[in-house]
Amino acid sequence: MVKRWLPLEANPDVMNQFMWGLGVPEDVGFCDVYGLDDEMLAMVPQPVLAVILLYPQDRKKESDASTASMVETKEPNKKVYFTKQTIGNACGTVGIIHALGNALSRIKLVDGSYFHRFYKQTADMDPIQRAAFLEDDQEMEDAHSVAVAGGDTEAKDGVIEHYVCFSCVDGELYELDGGKPQQIHHGRSSPDSLLQDAARVIKARIVEYSQTINFNVMALSEK
Repeated sequence: MVKRWLPLEANPDVMNQFMWGLGVPEDVGFCDVYGLDDEMLAMVPQPVLAVILLYPQDRKKESDASTASMVETKEPNKKVYFTKQTIGNACGTVGIIHALGNALSRIKLVDGSYFHRFYKQTADMDPIQRAAFLEDDQEMEDAHSVAVAGGDTEAKDGVIEHYVCFSCVDGELYELDGGKPQQIHHGRSSPDSLLQDAARVIKARIVEYSQTINFNVMALSEK
């Protein structure tokens, strides 16, 4: 990745100000998910539109696991909004783009706003074309930089933590990671069970990365 941004802080306030300024109504917002047991999940505002996970991704480990897996690869669902990531440290913004892009039927974007224009312009693009569009988009780069500056901690390059998004499309749970070739299918889901279904996958990921505690989970919910 030739172009690099500074990483976005895993902070709901930062992410909310970022997307609200780009046309997302303030009745939609991110909140922290403080635990993955039923009691903690019950505290998350409903309905949940998407789940964002930040974790210390080991691409080699996941590539080896994928190669060894005998699970049949599901053909990409063309109804899933998915973009590749070609900008270093842009995974937070890409995660937000995935979260919103797969919940547009339930979010009334401000007419003429950045995101309203962005999703119209990229609707018929493939994931690589969307990545190229984002790479050339100065307005988004500027908004990302402002959001980075609004964090509570100093942003630094060279982090290993990576954002991925979980969305429910057509009754199926998908993991959306711009660093992967395509969307990852995780079985059946529903708008009502999205949080619990994503939590199941995240719990397995935590076991896989048991040597670290650097995990952060946020939900995009309607207020």
